[in-house]
Parts: sequence; C-alpha cells; structure tokens
Amino acid sequence: MRRNAPTLFRAEQRAKGIHLSENTAAGIGAQPDPGAGDAVLLFVGGPLDGRMDVRPAEQGEPLPTITHVYLHDGPKVVHRYDLGPSTGGAAVYTLRPPARKNSHEDSVAE
Repeated sequence: MRRNAPTLFRAEQRAKGIHLSENTAAGIGAQPDPGAGDAVLLFVGGPLDGRMDVRPAEQGEPLPTITHVYLHDGPKVVHRYDLGPSTGGAAVYTLRPPARKNSHEDSVAE
C-alpha cells in the first residue's frame, strides 16, 4: 500500500481522542468538537483525504454530494465526494472517480 494512499483508517484514528477547536473548517489547527446530534464527516481520497469535519445538527443531515473547488492561477480544479454508508457514527465521503470525456477520436464514425 502506498504511504499516502487514501485511507479511512487514518481518518478514523484522527477522529478518536482528539479534542478539536473551531478553526478546522478554515483549515487552521484542529476541528470543532461534535455536540449532540452533530454529524462527523470523514473524507477519503483527493485533496481532502484524511480531513474530518463537523456538520452542526441545525444544518440538517449530511448532503449526498460535496463539491470541492480549488481556485489558483491556473484552471479551477473540481473534485466531487459522494456520501457512503456511515461507519461508527461518522458520515464518510469518498472521492468520485473522474468522468471519462469522449475524445474526438471516440466520436468519429469509422
């Protein structure tokens, strides 16, 4: 297994025993403590691999799909994460494989 391969185990280990602060959503330090009814979100794969976030109960159930857009000097980079079955009380989002784009050669009839 690659050392930096996506792993739910690594995300679950982060979720255990770590007291989190409010700065995590901004990517600073640790994440907020989940309260009663809050959803713990774990991300597997892509740029959010290993991230754990908390969705407050007042925001409702976790969304079926989350889109992460990375803006920089080049073209924007879009990753989509799909909600999978929950494990151990946490919602697990897995990176959606990239969509296959038809090339010009695929669309030309022979």
